[in-house]
Amino acid sequence: MQMLFQWDMSQQDFAKLEVKFWKSAKAADKTREFANELFEGTAKDVAVLDALIVGHSDNWRFARMAAIDRAILRLAIHEMQQAQTPAKVVLNEAVDLAKKFSSEESGGFVNGILDSVRKSLNIK
Repeated sequence: MQMLFQWDMSQQDFAKLEVKFWKSAKAADKTREFANELFEGTAKDVAVLDALIVGHSDNWRFARMAAIDRAILRLAIHEMQQAQTPAKVVLNEAVDLAKKFSSEESGGFVNGILDSVRKSLNIK
């Protein structure tokens, strides 16, 4: 999520951003690999993910959404589509991230959009 936020702000090359990010963040090799895969997959599919978000965010203009909320939504939708992690787990983690890094209200906002997307894509 943090890499996506940084990427959204600067549109850096994926590899350069990852190297820069992992200089200050510590994680096991498998965790790094998983995080990099999620980041790269999400960033590559950003146009499709953004269209889904816009289609499910009634009365919210995409440009007015907090950048951190956009990053959380993009990441969660991408991860739900991969079907490696149960959708309910992804949804709960996304809400927790929104509450921690954005605002208490963002939790409900993120939950509503993700649940709508999940239902429309028929993800269990």
